[in-house]
Amino acid sequence: MTELTDVAAVADLDLGRAARRGYPEAVYCPGKSPDQAAVIAAAVRERPDVTTLFTRATAAHAAAVLGELPEAHHDTTAGLLAWPPTPPLPTGGPVLVVAAGTSDLPVAREALLTARYLGRAADLIVDVGVAGLQRILGQLPALRAAHAVVVAAGMDGALPSVVAGLVSAPVVAVPTSVGYGAAFGGLAPLLAMLNSCAPGVAVVNIDNGYGAGHLAAQITAVRS
Repeated sequence: MTELTDVAAVADLDLGRAARRGYPEAVYCPGKSPDQAAVIAAAVRERPDVTTLFTRATAAHAAAVLGELPEAHHDTTAGLLAWPPTPPLPTGGPVLVVAAGTSDLPVAREALLTARYLGRAADLIVDVGVAGLQRILGQLPALRAAHAVVVAAGMDGALPSVVAGLVSAPVVAVPTSVGYGAAFGGLAPLLAMLNSCAPGVAVVNIDNGYGAGHLAAQITAVRS
């Protein structure tokens, strides 16, 4: 059990953000100790009305959070925990998340779960990269049914441009740090996505599945 007990010594939780902005705060685990993550988890336990995501959680972070929130949903691939464990009923338009390759799955699943826990119906398509264009073309009905498409890709980062040339919905591109040396840890796909010749592509930071899922959820929200 952690010796820390006062959440104010660890974080100033913005539990009113959902009421103010329509979307709750997330807890970014890197840089936090497991003890600090546990203190935060204990604090949000008393607010099941506020969805809380713990992102980029290591096994040690996850164990600490689950010690305080044993029923929290834990996706080990994405390194994400969610409390309460059941996503809200979906509203707004559907989101589709596309992973260029299996190696992009951690980032893609982070985007998928973020969109779901922010209240969107979201689905995932995996391993449809540009090395075999027939695979993405075979997914056209699903792509064109989505109101926003998140595309996670490393290597050459070409897939978001291909998708944006096929659909009318906005495309949120996520460069991943997948690739050999000249991919420079995601810098090469980042630059490729920023230089997309297909309009309607927005680019988030390298490996930022949370930011991509959040943006897709905002794009597809019901407008009053």
